[in-house]
Amino acid sequence: MKEPGWAVWITGLPASGKSTVAEALKERLRGLGVEAQILESDAVRRVLTPNPTYSPEERETFYSALAYIGGLLVRNGVNVIFDATASRRRWRGAARGLIGKFMQVYIRCPLEVCMERDPKGIYRKAAEGETSHVPGVQEEYEEPLDAEVELDCLRDSPEASAEKIIEVMRRDGFI
Repeated sequence: MKEPGWAVWITGLPASGKSTVAEALKERLRGLGVEAQILESDAVRRVLTPNPTYSPEERETFYSALAYIGGLLVRNGVNVIFDATASRRRWRGAARGLIGKFMQVYIRCPLEVCMERDPKGIYRKAAEGETSHVPGVQEEYEEPLDAEVELDCLRDSPEASAEKIIEVMRRDGFI
């Protein structure tokens, strides 16, 4: 039987740098001989909810499913990096409860910086009234109270961020 894996959940506002840090972490881990699968929320959402409404009910279901999928992978020996805003603490907490070796990483990034970056046009759509569920704008983003790693998007490069995460992973016996 395979040894269970671990999960790292990278959270932060949309456009805070989650995907970039997730990729940097995956590459750095690969360099150490450790493989990991990124569960990117937008990619998973396209499968689970092809025409998303981002309603509170849909988000509850989506984040429960995302945590469940991640938990299945981890129990079967796959290391998982979640790349997902998950604006509610309870969603991230539910994943922590499902997964034995779990670490939360919070990317602190000012809303103004995220709005400037806006690679997917999320904040523009919110400003134009095309959407009404953007965390940090129309909906609260609940900052983690229990993140093992906290990063600063203005100070920490993606590579430095990956190193900080790996330091804690080593300390806590993930790798």
